Amino acid sequence: MTNVTPPRTLALVGMPGAGKSLCAAHLQDLGYFQFRFGGIVVDEVVRRGQAINPANEKAVREEFRAREGMDAIAKRALPILRDALTRHPTIIIDGLYSFSEYKTLKGEWGDSLIVIAITCARELRYARLVSRPERPLTRAEAEQRDYNEIENIEKGGPIAMADFTLLNDGSPDELIGALDRLLGVLKVMP
Repeated sequence: MTNVTPPRTLALVGMPGAGKSLCAAHLQDLGYFQFRFGGIVVDEVVRRGQAINPANEKAVREEFRAREGMDAIAKRALPILRDALTRHPTIIIDGLYSFSEYKTLKGEWGDSLIVIAITCARELRYARLVSRPERPLTRAEAEQRDYNEIENIEKGGPIAMADFTLLNDGSPDELIGALDRLLGVLKVMP
C-alpha cells in the first residue's frame, strides 16, 4: 500500500452471506461512522409507503439505476458521506455494490478510499443465508441473488478491485480478529 496517511473512507464489499454486516456492526461498535448504501433504497421504499421486502427494494434500486445510472446510490450518498468526513477521521461504507459506484467513489477520494472485500466459500455463504435470522433465503434464492448481483449490478468489479481481502471461512471471531489486525495496519481511527 502506498498511502502515507491513513485512509479516510473504507468500503466493505462482498457477496451476500460473506460477512459484511458482521464487519460493519463491529466497526460501528468501535465508534466508526457507518453508512449503509442500502439505507437509501430502504428510505425510498418507506417514503413510498411500501412494505420493506426484497422485491420492493429491488424495484427501487433498479428504478434509481435506470433513471440516474449504475452509480445512482453512490451519487445520492456523496453529500451524506462528505458531511460525515467533516466530523469523523474515517467513515465506513457498507454495501458498495456496482463497479460504477466504485469508480464514482474512487474519483471522489482516490487513494483515500480503501476497499475491503469479505470473501467466503459459496456453499458456506448459502448455508449462512438459509439460517440467518433476518431475511433468510433458500439456497435457490441465494444462488439467484448471486447471479442477479453479478450480472445486473456489476457487483464483481469492486470485489475484484479490492485493496484487501478478508477470508471468512472460519468463526465470526476469526473474521473480526482479521479485521482488527487490518485496522491496525491501516492506522485508521473512528
